[in-house]
Amino acid sequence: MVVSPQPASRESIDKAPRTRDADRVVTSVCPYCAVGCSQLIYVKDERIIDIEGNPESPINEGTLCPKGASTYQYVVNPNRVEHVRYRAPYSDHWENRPLDWAMDRIAERIKQTRDESFVERTPDGKLVNQTTAIATLGGATMDNEENYLIKKFFGGGLGVVSIENQARI
Repeated sequence: MVVSPQPASRESIDKAPRTRDADRVVTSVCPYCAVGCSQLIYVKDERIIDIEGNPESPINEGTLCPKGASTYQYVVNPNRVEHVRYRAPYSDHWENRPLDWAMDRIAERIKQTRDESFVERTPDGKLVNQTTAIATLGGATMDNEENYLIKKFFGGGLGVVSIENQARI
């Protein structure tokens, strides 16, 4: 008995996954909840062409929830804001500013606030090296290493007392 091949159109024969032309694959973590599912990000010509679950991850074994599965649509969305929106004090409108400007401004304001509010010793002489004028709030997408560095930088380096990390914001 001879088995004939399945009927197929030229279009279905020529189909291939959109990841076939990727220059490289980068491993990342899903940005949504605290589970920490691993994702594979396919890059071609410095542009993301696809994002999918990482089958080598012991956490998600290649699967992603509906939010994680839609990460690609979030990243390449033409409506995504790619600049900083800034409204000056007492202004009635928002301005677009470059990210470098915003990062410099944040660094300047943190240094100024710390300089103005830093307490080396309490009135009774106890060494505290702290500021209560700055607080930090982390999110679920940070791994243990990032949390460790944030704790060391903000707590030990800057003397920030209020360091919080929320799984869902």
